Amino acid sequence: MTLRVKFLLFVVIIHGVLIALAAQVMRSNVPLFIATEVLLLISIVLTVQLYRGFVRPFQLIAAGTEAIRAKDFSMKFVPVGQKEMDQLIDVYNHMIDELRQERVTQHEKSYLLERLIQASPAGILLLDFDGRIEAANPAAERCLHLSQAELLRQAPAELPGEWGPALGSLQVGQPQVVQLSGIQTYRAHCSHFLDRGFTRNFIMLEELTQDLIRQEKQAYEKLIRMMSHEINNSIGAINSILQSFGYYTQQLRPADQTDFSEALEVSINRNTHLANFIANFANLVRLPPPTRRPCDVHDLVRSIHRLMQVQSEKRRITWHWELATGPLWVELDCQQIEQAVLNIVKNALESIGEDGNLTVHTSLQPPMLRIEDDGAGIAPEVQRRLFTPFFSTKRDGQGIGLTMIRDILLQHGFTFSLETTPAGTTAFTIWFGATSWAE
Repeated sequence: MTLRVKFLLFVVIIHGVLIALAAQVMRSNVPLFIATEVLLLISIVLTVQLYRGFVRPFQLIAAGTEAIRAKDFSMKFVPVGQKEMDQLIDVYNHMIDELRQERVTQHEKSYLLERLIQASPAGILLLDFDGRIEAANPAAERCLHLSQAELLRQAPAELPGEWGPALGSLQVGQPQVVQLSGIQTYRAHCSHFLDRGFTRNFIMLEELTQDLIRQEKQAYEKLIRMMSHEINNSIGAINSILQSFGYYTQQLRPADQTDFSEALEVSINRNTHLANFIANFANLVRLPPPTRRPCDVHDLVRSIHRLMQVQSEKRRITWHWELATGPLWVELDCQQIEQAVLNIVKNALESIGEDGNLTVHTSLQPPMLRIEDDGAGIAPEVQRRLFTPFFSTKRDGQGIGLTMIRDILLQHGFTFSLETTPAGTTAFTIWFGATSWAE
């Protein structure tokens, strides 16, 4: 039974009793009857006023409660001229203003946080209460090379490649460094936040590639410049002295002249070889900034094919072409990219050896070049050390070929990868990004 029903029942009972008493004295005491009737009328008037005074707050409270339940914080009440009621209305209106402001603030903060996550250069994976991926920002998709649809509902440990074991063993507050293909390096960090009073985790992926390469390059640039300066100065002086010794050949006994000349020639050749060796390293650190101009990538790879055609035919290596329709124009330094692609092709031919296939594949959307060979492939222990300066699997290799390719492509802002495909072939892929267009 509601409070309003109880009040009405009480009023009916009281006035029923008063009416019954008035009926008893109606004939015996007329003045008392009249007074009773007047008192009854006054009581009815006061009861009606009291009822309105009680019912109105109840109606306002019910309307306000319903608005709060519906999360409608726009409805406010105006004062009615009654002190107690106006106090209640003032408290309600103040509460509604605070709730509305709080909701607006929360929505703005949520929107700002969402936009920051979407625009963040760091990859962010939001995990649900079961530890599975619930959301991922664009940067995380780029890091993992997977779309959000492919990431949803996966556990971090189930991700392919090096990511699965690394993220599966990740502990809160214990960052780990993840290195992919010898070039891409990331820091993975796990933390948590509260959602409806319960703890949820998220993973942040921060790329360290550019910073590490910059620090690495600064270190070996200084060393190579110093070595190049000292060695070239010494070699120039030594070769000059050795060549001067050649004038004394005729003064020796005929039996000693041949050995003396050969010794001088070997010494000069070895010094020249050392100078060329150092020059290769010096060229690596003196790589100039790219001078960009429109270049058709298809023409570039065809010119490289003509250059390597004789060598390929001698070794019975067949070139296969899977080029996109029409030219693929890119803003790049043609000489530098040609040198990089030539090194990639040479590495592919060396990997094949003899009797193999080399495939050149391009696409316009996205603009991409891939050079694929069916050679020996990349050993797992070598994969992580690729693009490391001075690392080579060749017995006489200097380890600067892939480093030069890396620096040229990074200076252009192109992303790339070198990996073994599921089919067992080795593919070097270059994505030219937004600086290219198709006709």
